[in-house]
Amino acid sequence: TSFSTPKKKKRDDGMREHVTGCARSEGYYKIDKKDKLKYLNNSRAFAEEPPADTQVRTRPLLAAGRRSEQRRLLSSFTGSCDSDLLKFNQLKFRKKKLKFCKSHIHDWGLFAMEPIAADEMVIEYVGQNIRQVIADMREKRYEDEGIGSSYMFRVDHDTIIDATKCGNFARFINHSCNPNCYAKVITVESQKKIVIYSKQHINVNEEITYDYKFPIEDVKIPCLCGSENCRGTLN
Repeated sequence: TSFSTPKKKKRDDGMREHVTGCARSEGYYKIDKKDKLKYLNNSRAFAEEPPADTQVRTRPLLAAGRRSEQRRLLSSFTGSCDSDLLKFNQLKFRKKKLKFCKSHIHDWGLFAMEPIAADEMVIEYVGQNIRQVIADMREKRYEDEGIGSSYMFRVDHDTIIDATKCGNFARFINHSCNPNCYAKVITVESQKKIVIYSKQHINVNEEITYDYKFPIEDVKIPCLCGSENCRGTLN
């Protein structure tokens, strides 16, 4: 049952040659410090001293590649909404800490869990993009189901975002005649989105509000924001 283990051979570079052909199958073994230093010195010299012709060829190519990458980024961000696109990407990368709870204005409200500086994106108004005809049908159906609050946000003449049953925390933002935020329609990759911006500095536990800007109608909706310049009605 005793087999004679073959003698370990060394290669020209000082490293031991693997008899089985695989280093994992031979277990752990120590390497002499002299062999290790010799190997490290050879690898460092090879890495730090590339051929002269390689340096001449690669440096202009790297510089040209960086310049083309910068031009590509600048061209992709040109247009009317370049700053909005950058901010929108930052909004997706780092979301604001928000919570919804009971509000003194109306039912539920959205509150800040961290300080928010002025002119920052707070949250995107998320929902289903529907047409005006579908919005009218759903509004009647919601009334029949007993859903009194409306969570529809008009994007343009043809598109409306319905966040009643498919939305995020943005639908809980209440109206105020003296709001600390405002809504803005931006275009990201040829798609219109509604994003809530902060008008001023917002403290922790302060409620997020914006002006709904409802059209003027005969049937008035009372406003309960309680601000000094309250108009009394939402429409």
